[in-house]
Amino acid sequence: MALRSDWSKEFCPIRRSLDVLGDPWVLLIVRDVLHGRGRFDELHIGLGISEAVLSRRLQAMLEAGLLTKVDYSDGPRTRQAYAATEAAAELLPILQQLALWGEKHTALPDGGGHMALIHESCGNETFHGETCSSCGEILSPEDMSWDKPWKSTRDSLQGASAQG
Repeated sequence: MALRSDWSKEFCPIRRSLDVLGDPWVLLIVRDVLHGRGRFDELHIGLGISEAVLSRRLQAMLEAGLLTKVDYSDGPRTRQAYAATEAAAELLPILQQLALWGEKHTALPDGGGHMALIHESCGNETFHGETCSSCGEILSPEDMSWDKPWKSTRDSLQGASAQG
């Protein structure tokens, strides 16, 4: 999945990580899948990504062990969606830290609003990516929601698939 080089055999763990995660679409796909939007059409429309690019990224993410396929019913038909594996769910602190960094260091467009990371166990907003800044618990996807005022939604996250 490397953008420019194959760093999969490098000793440096940052290079090996970037070999898998260095494409910006990867983290955006993981974000959406952790929010329960793992159907191809949901990803395609929600991300504004071409079908061809999305197909290539999803296949690479399956091969890298970030995603797994899960069955779901669509009327009389059984279809497949993508779900996070444990490896993808463990990206939650990174995604949340990116969100917090973006809140602090990038300009908020007109009509936006502060995105709050809510730890559902204690009900408080957290200002850390890995542990709750209110109660100190380690944060897991199953116990997090992101309050997005520009969408007027509070999206709950999902953990790793039982198959992942």
